Amino acid sequence: MSDSTKTGNAWHNWAGNVTARPARAVSPSSVEELADAVRTAAAEGRKLKPVGTGHSFTAIAATDGTHVRPDLLTGIRDIDREAGTVTVEAGTPLKRLNLALAREGLSLTNMGDIMEQTVAGATSTGTHGTGRTSASLAAQIRALELITADGRVLTCSEKENPDVFAVARIGLGALGVITAITFAVEPIFFLTAREEPMAFGRVLSDFEELVAENEHFEFYWFPHTDNCNTKRNNRSLGPAAPPGRIAGWVEDELMSNGLFQVVNSLGRAIPRTIPAIAQVSSRALSARTYTDIPYKVYTSPRRVRFVEMEYAVPREATVEVLREVRAMIERSPLRISFPVEVRTAPADDIPLSTASGRDSTYVAVHMYKGTPFQGYFTAVERIMTAHGGRPHWGKMHTRDAEYLAAAYPRFGEFTALRDRLDPDRLFGNDYLRRVLGD
Repeated sequence: MSDSTKTGNAWHNWAGNVTARPARAVSPSSVEELADAVRTAAAEGRKLKPVGTGHSFTAIAATDGTHVRPDLLTGIRDIDREAGTVTVEAGTPLKRLNLALAREGLSLTNMGDIMEQTVAGATSTGTHGTGRTSASLAAQIRALELITADGRVLTCSEKENPDVFAVARIGLGALGVITAITFAVEPIFFLTAREEPMAFGRVLSDFEELVAENEHFEFYWFPHTDNCNTKRNNRSLGPAAPPGRIAGWVEDELMSNGLFQVVNSLGRAIPRTIPAIAQVSSRALSARTYTDIPYKVYTSPRRVRFVEMEYAVPREATVEVLREVRAMIERSPLRISFPVEVRTAPADDIPLSTASGRDSTYVAVHMYKGTPFQGYFTAVERIMTAHGGRPHWGKMHTRDAEYLAAAYPRFGEFTALRDRLDPDRLFGNDYLRRVLGD
């Protein structure tokens, strides 16, 4: 096992809003080495946290104890075509998994809009995309391997340790260290994406219809305007017809990243320019239709740094929530340069999934890195919590265990399993103490 960080070296997350200074950082090259690291940390009375690529905006992976870097625990262990599954090491980045599956003629059914995270980090925080009937990455898990606080390696599925499996698919890093995940996969397919500008009022009036008629529907609303950009992804027979190289570069790199970076930098320096800029930038992306394999349609490059808060609200509250957010912005002095992102998910059966037991809509708000965000996020959070919203586990929020226990009917099921698997809180930290209690 190699120490990848000397004592006192700081770790930062992707957004730069979280810093940790672990006493030790290790990069185990096998499950056995990782189990040894867990036992060593327990014997020394030191907390231990795995950390992936740092794409969470919370301190969920922060520790002053031992950081486990899973850089060497990557790759596909097994593909079972008959069962329709792939087993992958926990440190594997989603982008590598997607590429490897595509080479094998396979794909995940649904995924989020970026693929930089490790598979363990993404599933443990409830990462999701948008879907009428297809749910989060964690809902696609068919088995997982977990090292508990006593150094045992548990294999969990519906048949083996089913009580742990039911809960640990979204475990927040509180139940143990995931070392491998088995996902359901299917033969690769084509998606046709239709991106189209649409007025805010029309999106809200047609929201239920747009969700019902499309396998995957999402939209972005640009504050200070009446403009939205909608995206509808549906399966098709193909063939692949991706955006042209130049057109794709203009839309995805120049407009969505390069120019967007400039626009946000200007807005940060001179906030009063933001509403006027928003009117122009919200019309910059034109309608387009293209067809490609799933990960090339679901995901996009995100190079502009930001901080983010996202809440899941009951589907039936969507229109009212968005109207309240818009009204709040319009009557406030806030100047918001980032669009509001709206996606949906069907109910699932995972205790701490943000869609647990209810069809949900995700409303995500962002602020450009270095821009004051507290006023905006606080005002939005007030609206979300008034509608029973559940915060994304990897994104900024101020909720605590008391609130979350009321928001999640199966919260006690999770904390009871945590008491059993990690009674001494080897995997604990300040964030988990706040959201789960002692």
